[in-house]
Amino acid sequence: MKMKKQAAVASALVLIASGAMADEIRVLNWQGYGTDQEFALAPFTEATGHTVVHDYFNSEQEMLTKLRTNPGAYDVVLINAAFFPDVLAEDLLQPIDTSKVANFADVAPDFAANDSLNVDGSLYGVPWTWGLTSIAINSSTISETPSSINVMWDEAHKGRVSIRDDAVEAVQLAALATGQNINDIQDMDAVEAKLGALMPQIRTFWGSENDWNQFMAAGELDVASYWSGSAERSAASGLPVQFVVPEEGAIGWLDGLAVPASSENVDAAHAFINWMIDPAFYSEWNANGAPASANAAAAAALPEDAFNRKVLGDPEVAARVQFMEPVSEENREAYLEMWQALKAAQ
Repeated sequence: MKMKKQAAVASALVLIASGAMADEIRVLNWQGYGTDQEFALAPFTEATGHTVVHDYFNSEQEMLTKLRTNPGAYDVVLINAAFFPDVLAEDLLQPIDTSKVANFADVAPDFAANDSLNVDGSLYGVPWTWGLTSIAINSSTISETPSSINVMWDEAHKGRVSIRDDAVEAVQLAALATGQNINDIQDMDAVEAKLGALMPQIRTFWGSENDWNQFMAAGELDVASYWSGSAERSAASGLPVQFVVPEEGAIGWLDGLAVPASSENVDAAHAFINWMIDPAFYSEWNANGAPASANAAAAAALPEDAFNRKVLGDPEVAARVQFMEPVSEENREAYLEMWQALKAAQ
């Protein structure tokens, strides 16, 4: 069945690519995040002749720096919706031609109309994936699923907690823990106090999915902040991981695929983006721990017991999600200053 689906998609891609010269598509993304999966690249290259090479970043700030300093180096870049205003302010992207992205017709309307991706009537990023930042527990050391994010502050887990070393994410998680709107924080003193109280609990800070998996595999953690899709991948790899959406809620995020203004392979870039949001690709990626798809047709094709349908599709869970909005440079700097001071005081 899988081979039949790949063959069908490959045939469609041949039609898309007909008459076009094969190009080398250069992609900037997180490592291991969908676009570099062999099961995605092999049929795409076979069908189109386009080859795909990758460069990686470990933070949105690094992504922005690479776009600024390497004009012409990339054809497709993964950008979180909250960071599109930063990239667009420097004219680093070109509008998407949706006539070259046939699968865009199936993107959920709310995602397609996202204010961060659409500016002055032009779409600058194709909504690709979405998911949650919340907590995940080590189910071999925590037997009862916690209902509150405050499990991270529980003395029982002192020295066995981890959080991503990212100021904005840390502040937003603390905002959830103090009952605040992550996009309109009214009491920063409460956030700072909450994060200060978390510091003695911390075993280590993590920066990448690989870091997180290594700490969990070594048995060093009971509970840690994590991403929903990553938790699914970690569990699929055999780690004792359970993703939890606590009563306080979770941070929602949307990732888009964009074409840099300096891309030299624009048509090939659009063809690759089209394949990345294709339901056939997503169905296979989902089995390997994908985040949720912004393509409604892809989401509807999942088995009913799939995490991205059963959990992220649960209205009660959705009601507790606060989607990230762009953070002003002033607030970003304030968050970073506070975060660095808290870490330094440990």
